[in-house]
Amino acid sequence: MLYNTNTLDAFKATDKKALLEKEAKEIWDAIQTGAALKNPSILCRFILLTFADLKKYHFYYWFCFPALCFPDGLKMIQPPVSLEQVFSPRQISALQEAYDSLCKERGITAVPFFLMKYTDDTVQMALLEDWQTFFTDTKKVTVGVYDPCTLSQHPGWPLRNLLVFLAKQWGSKVDVVEVLCFRDRTLQGNRSIQHSVVFQVKLPELPNNSVCPKSVGWEKNPKGALGPRMVNLSECMDPKRLAESSVDLNLKLMRWRLVPSLDLDKVVNTKCLLLGAGTLGCNVARTLMGWGVRRITFVDNAKISYSNPVRQPLYEFDDCLGGGKSKAMAAVDRLTKIFPGVNAEGYNMSIPMPGHPVNFSQTTLSQAQKDVEQLEKLISEHDVVFLLMDTRESRWLPTVIAASKRRLVVNAALGFDTFVVMRHGLKKPPVSQSVSTGTDSSASGSSASSSSSTPAESATGVPGSSLFSNIPGHKLGCYFCNDVVAPGDSTRDRTLDQQCTVSRPGLAMIAGALAVELMVSILQHNEGCVCPMLS
Repeated sequence: MLYNTNTLDAFKATDKKALLEKEAKEIWDAIQTGAALKNPSILCRFILLTFADLKKYHFYYWFCFPALCFPDGLKMIQPPVSLEQVFSPRQISALQEAYDSLCKERGITAVPFFLMKYTDDTVQMALLEDWQTFFTDTKKVTVGVYDPCTLSQHPGWPLRNLLVFLAKQWGSKVDVVEVLCFRDRTLQGNRSIQHSVVFQVKLPELPNNSVCPKSVGWEKNPKGALGPRMVNLSECMDPKRLAESSVDLNLKLMRWRLVPSLDLDKVVNTKCLLLGAGTLGCNVARTLMGWGVRRITFVDNAKISYSNPVRQPLYEFDDCLGGGKSKAMAAVDRLTKIFPGVNAEGYNMSIPMPGHPVNFSQTTLSQAQKDVEQLEKLISEHDVVFLLMDTRESRWLPTVIAASKRRLVVNAALGFDTFVVMRHGLKKPPVSQSVSTGTDSSASGSSASSSSSTPAESATGVPGSSLFSNIPGHKLGCYFCNDVVAPGDSTRDRTLDQQCTVSRPGLAMIAGALAVELMVSILQHNEGCVCPMLS
């Protein structure tokens, strides 16, 4: 019987005495009713009490082998001796053959208890239930037990219950019981039963009542005291595999205890592209890892400055020295150190922006073209694109490309004490576009309403409905849908305080976390990236 507790306190507080008495009573009942005669394995029942600390990989366990005790003990007639001192080599060989034949006859690998008769040349075996026909003379009988014990002078615990069973069934009919502790081992590739032990006892008569005898059985720990054992498996496990298992465990506990419908595979297998590895990018990456996302790619062309490490948790002071490391590359290195199971990549590249003219030199034009091709390739290879850059105009080209590739875009932008976290609309798949009302005119897939539509109708598609109704995913707009002019250069001719994003320090953590939670919520919806959203 396996008793697995949920807490260490429950493991310690379990009533061990009650468990032992319960199992011993079942063994005793099987002996009295004769059930143990047909199924002797009942005599070998045992208990395993466990607690598994799956965070630290500490496993606590305590074995109990219930053994019934004789009220007045046993009288030893002949002390234990090795098999070689009683049996000749020919008898030992015949014993091994007889046991193998009995196992083959029963179709099992080991017979726990058996009866035995032998001469100088032969050995015969039978099951306990064949007692009446197997023995003609009961003054001295030989019984065998498949013995797990390795001590040379002491038999294993299963023998105690067998002797109680014999005393209850035939104690008054038998004068002497010869016991063979059959020890079948493989040493250096060779099978051997030489370590078997033989001794003789006199069975006492048990009281003629139904009271269960006293029982013992809880195992001692390595210190020799009654107490559990503990094994620390974390010491022999691959630390990387251990980290992956621990991350997964936290998410599985979330699903098990709080959100049974949570589809973790959809989140873990999502490939995320982070455009921007600054304050927002660092916080988004850390939250994605908390959700178990394994594939994270950074795109950024900046280097780490002295003001970054205090606000951007993936960087340290040493990353600023020597002109500063590339943010995208440093972010990848740090994610790998935090969690080796992550598959992170970094690209040190620029994103062409409207309002920022490209130099017409052949080299610059060629590089700009390569950047656009690389950006398009990255967006195609990922499932979700996070827009986390400093300027508005840097978000325009990724928005257009992601809309054409039908990739989910999550946009996050900061003010001083305000922020925007939004998802871009996504066109319906081509199969369902024919049933869509309205004309898809926005780059992001938002649907323009007809000229006769009221404001409420244009937002929800239902005349007169509330603005807080569900808006279909293919009618959601994008970051630029309300612009009446093209994005311009927001950093030209501006002072330092105007160029920098000046925000409250905790705002990026809030916005970054909400951006990831928004992505997870969308992935869990049965309509996925085209699910509706409240206005």
